[in-house]
Amino acid sequence: MEITDIKIRKIITEGRLRAVVSVTLDNMLAVHDIKVVQGDERLFVAMPSRKDESGVFRDIVHPISPSARQMFEQQILEAYSQHLALLEAEEAANDALV
Repeated sequence: MEITDIKIRKIITEGRLRAVVSVTLDNMLAVHDIKVVQGDERLFVAMPSRKDESGVFRDIVHPISPSARQMFEQQILEAYSQHLALLEAEEAANDALV
């Protein structure tokens, strides 16, 4: 399994939620609504979930092994960081024009 595309759908600046991401696997399967969350000590990735009948949130999709989770998180957080750097560079270029 390979992540073939990561799209940062939305950047959020308030609260702990930092971004909403979509991932494409093997150019065949898209997973939407993955969240980048600011934890107490670091950023982490939260998989899409929904509330069940008892009010507990359950992941709809999730990596099975710790190594798969680490791979997902590493690649998503790297794409998020690159996206932020690009936004900052664009903002600096716009400020220089003014």
